[in-house]
Amino acid sequence: MDVRRVADSSAFLAAAELFLLEDEARHNLILGIAGTLRDHPDLYPEHRLWLVENEEHVVGAALQTPPFNLVLARSTANAVTEALAEHLCEEVELPGVLGAIPEVDVFAGAWDALAGTSRRRRTAQRIYRLTEVRPVAPVPGRPRQATAADRPLLLDWVGAFADEVSADARSPIANVERTVDGRLRGTGGFLLWDDDEPVSLAGWGGQTLSGVRIGPVYTPPEHRRRGYASAVTAAVSADRLAAGRRFCFLYTDLANPTSNKIYMDIGYEPVCDSVDYAFDPR
Repeated sequence: MDVRRVADSSAFLAAAELFLLEDEARHNLILGIAGTLRDHPDLYPEHRLWLVENEEHVVGAALQTPPFNLVLARSTANAVTEALAEHLCEEVELPGVLGAIPEVDVFAGAWDALAGTSRRRRTAQRIYRLTEVRPVAPVPGRPRQATAADRPLLLDWVGAFADEVSADARSPIANVERTVDGRLRGTGGFLLWDDDEPVSLAGWGGQTLSGVRIGPVYTPPEHRRRGYASAVTAAVSADRLAAGRRFCFLYTDLANPTSNKIYMDIGYEPVCDSVDYAFDPR
């Protein structure tokens, strides 16, 4: 078994894509980031890509865009994940790891033992997949795609979303300008719900072979509990399916039962649970 670092995102995807597509929803984040690195190389100033191979077969994969957490794929066996952790511990320092259960726990346990850290759960998440949008209760207003003229509003709302969901500045969404400007340049986009004024937004990005990741979804406090979040999420999901995607994916915070119910009512179905761990020194 060989763990090797790959410098080029195109080469990484050429080697790992079939392996990752065996569970596209589970791997939507790593696929989406790798595709962004390939198609928009200026968006992340630094990246690290690793493959685990058994002879010529890929059996594990991971990537990192420092200073953010490692994003972990599901390996074919726990021993593969542990070998990856051992290799990376000799090569890099990691702030944390993000991945689905159980592989994220296997990696975090191995890393704690090797690096002398103590994992701390930052967020317990669930990955959902949608193939068809269910009708939602009608609300006043209509959806429209955000443009560069909406940039100040997008910066404000995406920043507010980041403040609500994560107190850790290493959260990928925390680099608000890069997120917003990248989406406006073509890495994704935002849909706004207008009811005489913008009242809610839903973004998309991280396109995979068949799908696209939805998020962030944000409604300012003064406009909540009126159905706008459901309406804009249903609209952006339908829009992406109509644009040719077979699936929409999204991550939810399991501590927020309201948002989880909203997404399931729209048609999102649970795929697996995921955890975002920070590695703290002991």
